[in-house]
This record gives sequence, structure tokens and C-alpha cells, in this order.
Amino acid sequence: MAGSETSQTVVVAAVPDASQRVTGVKTYVSGILPSSDLLLRACRGHRVVGDPLMWFTRDLAVLHERRLIGRGGSEPTRDPATLTEIERRRSELVMAIDDWVSRSIPQHRLGATLHTETIGSVIDRIAEASVRAHHALMTLDAGDEVLHGAWHHLAELADAYDDLVTDVLAGRRRLPAW
Repeated sequence: MAGSETSQTVVVAAVPDASQRVTGVKTYVSGILPSSDLLLRACRGHRVVGDPLMWFTRDLAVLHERRLIGRGGSEPTRDPATLTEIERRRSELVMAIDDWVSRSIPQHRLGATLHTETIGSVIDRIAEASVRAHHALMTLDAGDEVLHGAWHHLAELADAYDDLVTDVLAGRRRLPAW
């Protein structure tokens, strides 16, 4: 079944009992990208079964956590050599995501608008924003503007990722080949 086309019907319901159907979106069984909700769950350490992108996302979040806030009660990493290693590993993970996407998701070159970032770089930014938002939630007052800003930023990134995935799978958008 790998590589076979399927057609999806997506039901969008903003109000109960009021749905809008979107049909005709072509997806490929061997290469469906996870939703932002699943990526965010992976960032928080929830079970990440199967999909390599979920494991890559979890690893990116752990690296951001080590770099930004510390991990397991330790202080954030300040050692230049360790920070360099974290940045190198993040680059490797972003490239691994982009490689997986390029092998799994067909790119529509004719008539598709070029996006400015790869899926890997977008997922890396989501992982970082998730770490920042959850840290703010644990350390700041509920009314703090920084807390609200962090969650707003994360929500915007998640929405933009979902829009990008929808457009890539529908052939309206193509990804840069870096």
C-alpha cells in the first residue's frame, strides 16, 4: 500500500452540528505529515509511536530544553562546547526531517508557490516555542504578558504549520530543497 493515493474528506466543525466538508485533498499513505497537535504532544514527551518525525520532534524539544531552561532540575547549558554540540545535533535533526519529507511527500513543482522554510526548520521552531511556553506556564503568574505572548506565539506557529502541511499535500505549496 506504500505510495498509493487516497482521498481524504476532512470535516471542519467550528460550531456543533454545523460542518463544512473539504474534499479532494490527495495524500499519500506512506508519507502523511503529523498534525501540529501530535507534534506538540511529542514536544511534551507524550508517547511517540511509529512516525520518525515524532521522534525527531521530541529530540529537538529535549535539546531546546537543555539549552534554554535546563533538564531534570539542572541549570541551562552554558558550556560553549556543549552549546555547539546542541546546535550541531539540532541541525542534524532538521536535515533528517527534511530528508524524510523529501523522500515521503511528493513535491508539486508546476504552479506551486515556494515556501520560505523547510518542514524541519518549522518543526524546530515549534519545539523551541513549546519549551518556552511550557516553561513560562510553570514559572510565571497567570496574568503575565510574557506567558500569554509565549502561548500566542506557539499557537500561531502550530496554525502556520498545519496550513503549510495542508498546502503541500494539496500541491499548492512546495518546499525549498536545501
